[in-house]
Amino acid sequence: MADATKANPQGVERLGYLGLGLMGTPMTRRLLMAGYQVSVWNRSEGKVAPLVEAGAKRAETPRDLLANCDIVFMCVTDAAAVEEVIFGPEGLAAAPGTGKLVVDFSSIHPDAARELAARLRGANGAGWIDAPVSGGTKGAEEGTLAIMAGGEAGDIERTRPYVLAMARRFTHMGPTGAGQTTKLCNQVIVGCAMAVLAEATRLASNAGIDASRLPEALAGGFADSIPLQLFVPRMVQGIHSPPLGHIATMLKDLDTIADVAQATSTPVPMATLAGQIFRLAKAARGADADALEIYKLSAAQH
Repeated sequence: MADATKANPQGVERLGYLGLGLMGTPMTRRLLMAGYQVSVWNRSEGKVAPLVEAGAKRAETPRDLLANCDIVFMCVTDAAAVEEVIFGPEGLAAAPGTGKLVVDFSSIHPDAARELAARLRGANGAGWIDAPVSGGTKGAEEGTLAIMAGGEAGDIERTRPYVLAMARRFTHMGPTGAGQTTKLCNQVIVGCAMAVLAEATRLASNAGIDASRLPEALAGGFADSIPLQLFVPRMVQGIHSPPLGHIATMLKDLDTIADVAQATSTPVPMATLAGQIFRLAKAARGADADALEIYKLSAAQH
């Protein structure tokens, strides 16, 4: 913390955000609205320009981003993308990192998080927090995300005020990798919920009742949940743009769950089935389709 405080006498750290996709853009906007100085980098310039207009600074490379920031947040697609922005040409690892932190909001394998954290610390001394998020694009826009974190307790507390500008909940779950493992538990529940809610919604529709009234009818009962209230109307009305999340992303997480379950001798029959349903959805609807399009798999063909 000493280095950052010296660079910023007021104690407010310079923030960076790397990866301006469905989650990164609204999360960065919330940091800007909270009055923080934020630098941004993204592969495609089209996503950078609107944030620069909103007050962000443009970084030329990931290396440039970390060189001029104390804490860098990032959210990219998968472990390969994380590795590329850290260790690729002009990556984060090429900048001095002592006293600085990288906070990874991406959902990747816990083993990958531990390996990448160790490699980065060895390369430039930067600290690491794995902090995958739950709440989708709606949560990112409204600042209601749940973020589960792995890393050093002091690093978690250092980043807490900034993270809580983007999220409602920020929970330290243990050492590096613990955040990713917690996200997998989240995805067991969410992936299975999407599959089950699609099934219930289709049953209602095929049986001749108004499926759009299920959230109202079940509110307050044991079946009520945020997924019920959010997912079912989108399924019934065919609202898939912007997507709550891509089929490929959910499938990636369910495949990771299967891998960790095998390594820990944990039976996960429901998550395994959900994974196969999403694999069917990927074949039928495409990798970039909204995850809720699994509802369309059971549509009657005429």
